[in-house]
Amino acid sequence: MKPYHFFLLVLFLVASCKKDSDTANNNNPEPVVFDGIDPTIKPGDDFFSHVNKTWMDNAVIADDQVGVGAYRFLNIPQQELLKNILEEVSQQEHPKGSIEQKVGDFFASGMDTLSIDNRGIKPIQPILDRIDAISDVPSLMNFVATQIKSGDYSLVSPYISPDQEDSTINILHFSQTGLGLPDRDYYFKDDASVTAIQDAYKTYLTTIFELVGDTDAKAHAETVYAIEKQLAESHKTRIQRRVIKDNYNKLAVSDLDANQKNMGWQSMLETLGAEVDSVDVGQTAYYERLNSMLETTPLSDWKLYLKANSIGSHDGILSKPFQDAAFNYSKVLSGQSVQQSRTKRMVRRVDRQIGFALGQLYVKRYFNEDAKKRALDLVNNFQKALEKRIDNLDWMSDSTKVKAKDKLYAINKKIGYPDVWRTYDVTIDRDKFFENVVALRKDAYQYQLNQLHKPPNRDRWGTTPSTVTAYYNPSLNEIVFPAGILQAPYFDLFADDAVNYGGIGMVIGHEFTHAFDDQGAQYDKDGNVKNWWTDDDYKKFKAKTNQIIEQYDAFTVLDSVHLKGALTVGENTADNGGIAIAYDAFKMTEQGQDTTKIGGYTPDQRFFLSIANIWRVKTRDEFLRNYVATDPHSPPIWRVNGPLMNFTPFYEAFNVKPGEVNYRTEEERIKIW
Repeated sequence: MKPYHFFLLVLFLVASCKKDSDTANNNNPEPVVFDGIDPTIKPGDDFFSHVNKTWMDNAVIADDQVGVGAYRFLNIPQQELLKNILEEVSQQEHPKGSIEQKVGDFFASGMDTLSIDNRGIKPIQPILDRIDAISDVPSLMNFVATQIKSGDYSLVSPYISPDQEDSTINILHFSQTGLGLPDRDYYFKDDASVTAIQDAYKTYLTTIFELVGDTDAKAHAETVYAIEKQLAESHKTRIQRRVIKDNYNKLAVSDLDANQKNMGWQSMLETLGAEVDSVDVGQTAYYERLNSMLETTPLSDWKLYLKANSIGSHDGILSKPFQDAAFNYSKVLSGQSVQQSRTKRMVRRVDRQIGFALGQLYVKRYFNEDAKKRALDLVNNFQKALEKRIDNLDWMSDSTKVKAKDKLYAINKKIGYPDVWRTYDVTIDRDKFFENVVALRKDAYQYQLNQLHKPPNRDRWGTTPSTVTAYYNPSLNEIVFPAGILQAPYFDLFADDAVNYGGIGMVIGHEFTHAFDDQGAQYDKDGNVKNWWTDDDYKKFKAKTNQIIEQYDAFTVLDSVHLKGALTVGENTADNGGIAIAYDAFKMTEQGQDTTKIGGYTPDQRFFLSIANIWRVKTRDEFLRNYVATDPHSPPIWRVNGPLMNFTPFYEAFNVKPGEVNYRTEEERIKIW
């Protein structure tokens, strides 16, 4: 099967860098201009379109992209910077084992398409032969576990992270897996857009079987799809997985072995190299279904499934026909009409697989160290702003406020790049691309395995420094802002405070609010899933998040596709809180307390214009449709209009009146943080 990789993140954009107000005001004779505004659209009707409609009408999405603008699409120009580094180091001689040698030779090996195409299916043939040799269920599960160590995940999905009931130690977790479509719901819907994706996926399965010489490829593709559909029936939905405690089940290995005999848990764990007496099985129904199916599904069918999965795990590093098959499936999901160049794909792969080595080169060349210091100053200021908002909450008791502020000030801040760099214990050969990828996958597995039974590594980063992203991690109670996002358009050193506080400020506030969203609120200051609320306070908090769910359920895109309020509630809560915190912080600046207009706009208006500007994104409909179905973030238009219709200072800044589309009465405006 083709594993589905959706971009992230938890992961999303913010840029930060503090500056003094007088520096901006004195050294910025040409202030930031908000172009693209459509004056025919009232701010109170649709502020996102008021600010961005003209730009949206003229923006062109490149044939090899799914969107254009800010947000995740800022990584497109960022990858050009990485390409500059890779093309340079790959053309030079470097000491064996050096960062430059590993990064440069890995990139060069992937650019040697002639050698890759000439090898055809040879690199993967030994894996297919091992599948053919499987003789029973125990040998099948041994193959599954062995392949995981090479980055080929199929029927089980182990990972290592803190124990949510004791965050001082890392334990082994297992989550549901086994599907090739983006989500379990895709196997059961029958509307035209979804059936087109189902058909494209079956075509992909058929094609990869044909490429390895299967003479009954179409029938075998149907067999694989049928297995996946059975597995999908046991999957929890994305919304169900948001309930933290319901997805934590720490079980004794001896009990698992006794109750799920076909799984062979103890043997599998030994093969994985994990010496444990208990594991957390996040979604038990999946593993119960898998255990049952191992007995009822013919071994020959399982072999087909494993072949499809293994080919799918490697199709991007095999010859061109495999790569084309994968793209033909993905373009139905995304609407992207042209496959990206080999160079672009290799830049992403290098960043994904050896990105902390590449990140060191990026930081040396492109990162301004002053940005790291200034960003930390700004983050600290926002922390103080949130403290004041907590103090002023009218729905939270004093005892819970004390614990909320304890958690707030326990947040660890990571900015720019790691203090301790991740290393890669691999030998990279510029003539062996397939082997290089597998070696790096093995190294990644071993790196993860080495964390087992140890305290969480607080120097570890979940994203590479060059990536335009940011995140909050509840298990470690940390907030992370990589070097990649500490740049325009989210931050402009010479812009007025309104632009920066409305830009990066919203999203810095967003990340802080994640510590107190529907999921983050379930973790204490040490990263344990532990109730730190009074019963009455938590009841009030849940009532407010339910209001957010109901509000966003009513929002639509693509005319009739509704947002999933219960899926996006965490991000929506953070968006609403992020704007409020950013505004409070802005009002503490000299400009925030002034009324002097710049470019015809008051400081408050420029603050809100900047918010709409940073979510200026245009995407393909296919991408957006899948995004709404699977991503916990709302589409950009509702990341602007949704929070602003709840925020009274916006009404005052643009004189929003009753009768306008997004007007809400004071009582209807939702305020949590």
